[in-house]
Amino acid sequence: MDQIHIEGGIRLEGEVRVSGSKNATLPLMAAALLGEGPTTLRNVPDLADVTTLLELLRTMGVEAERVPGADRHVLRVHAPANVLPEAPYDLVRKMRASVLVLGPLLGRFGRARVSLPGGCAIGARPIDQHLKGFRALGAEILLEGGYVEARAKRLRGATVRFDKITVTGTENVLMAAVLAEGTTVLENAAREPEVEDLARALNAMGARIQGAGTDLVTVEGVTRLSGVEHAVIPDRIEAGTLLVAAAITRGDVHVQGAVPEHLDAVVGKLREAGCSVAPTAEGLRCKGPGVPEPVDLQTTEHPGFPTDMQAQLMALLSVAGGTSVISENIFENRFMHVAELRRMGADVRVEGHTAVVKGVHTLSGAPVMATDLRASASLILAGLRAEGTTRVARVYHLDRGYEALERKLQTLGARTTRVK
Repeated sequence: MDQIHIEGGIRLEGEVRVSGSKNATLPLMAAALLGEGPTTLRNVPDLADVTTLLELLRTMGVEAERVPGADRHVLRVHAPANVLPEAPYDLVRKMRASVLVLGPLLGRFGRARVSLPGGCAIGARPIDQHLKGFRALGAEILLEGGYVEARAKRLRGATVRFDKITVTGTENVLMAAVLAEGTTVLENAAREPEVEDLARALNAMGARIQGAGTDLVTVEGVTRLSGVEHAVIPDRIEAGTLLVAAAITRGDVHVQGAVPEHLDAVVGKLREAGCSVAPTAEGLRCKGPGVPEPVDLQTTEHPGFPTDMQAQLMALLSVAGGTSVISENIFENRFMHVAELRRMGADVRVEGHTAVVKGVHTLSGAPVMATDLRASASLILAGLRAEGTTRVARVYHLDRGYEALERKLQTLGARTTRVK
């Protein structure tokens, strides 16, 4: 397995461009199942998760490929009328987001057989809210042999109130509802930018969706959708990670493609920490402080502070001039990076869903192991600041959500190397 080696202590400077959003791309690929013509997606990140979903779509008989000569950042997906509406366990277990094919298959083809996604390192991520929504739309749901089997001649519009906010649940039920008969209302819907991007693409395909980006979404069902050409929004979590890279190295970095309104909560906390963060014509520019100020934060659903940025902020706050308190309210196991940060000299104490981070003057390079996607980024950020060399193992986690992060950091002056 690959490792990334980081020689720390280098101040990052320059410009770097954000890739397309992983969390927007995957539901858009699933949504292509709804169109009766080909869908072309641009600004697609070259990631392991995208490759996995392409493989899954092809097992169903869908034409799904990266467009030759497009530097792997353009996809074309075309689902014929006779697809095999099944997602097998061997592929779904690699990536939980594979369950997003359930809604489109049920909506267009009237049936779906999709493996239950199983466990996740960072905590329980059940799909009960997805199934609740499908049942409300009139689907018959059977759980058997580790699979969800869903059937409906045609779904019927209904009011679906999610018991808790769920991004993939909102997206899955939304995709099912666009071809349902009548009106569907989604209450307590997720408000993430990725949900808005999905709704924009579906509307361009012929859907009638209003309210995406709010907690109340209304869908007027239509009888058919066409294919679409759509550019994926920039990845706000990658953008936030690069802003933290500037902050933790006392650097000055222009993150091109970052969308300021997608990052309000992150930018707010960086400014509290003493960073200068300013919007530009092309993105956001961050200048890091000599010593970050301590900051308290709580993760919550959008537009609050994202759980996907918690580990990265912890790396920054580990060298702050005081004590910070981080409360993790989304996933119960999202402090697994703490033990590895401690190996580098961080002073972090975990008490239930709260981490108390006492800033230290310096971190020390060490061999560490990534436990999940965002933990990988946290350890790389810590390595950028640490004295000596940090070796981050199991970076296959990183490759699921960051496109060539070590090379992007190199363009800013970082001494990062991928080692086979």
